[in-house]
Amino acid sequence: MSWVILTIAGLFEIGWAIGLKYTEGFTRLWPTVGTVLSMIVSLWLLGIAMKSLPVGTAYAVWVGVGAVGTVVLGIVLLGEPANTARLISVALIVAGIVGLKLASA
Repeated sequence: MSWVILTIAGLFEIGWAIGLKYTEGFTRLWPTVGTVLSMIVSLWLLGIAMKSLPVGTAYAVWVGVGAVGTVVLGIVLLGEPANTARLISVALIVAGIVGLKLASA
């Protein structure tokens, strides 16, 4: 169950990372509210997952899920480049996440 919670925490991390773009420097109320709520939920769930997962593994996976999701949404929503080097780099992050999961099983 900790892995599911950790994954959901990572999804909320994606939400706040992308949300930051829409706050326009925290000058827009509702995007700011959504971003701050996503931050709180993400950190809260990370803390719950860390009760039974090693801190290094949990933090690395949380950051990895957030990074991969943010890059993908940046490409899809914000028109960021999807060149070969970026996609290979994202694949390496995914491989690291999978490796950490397998190593802690």
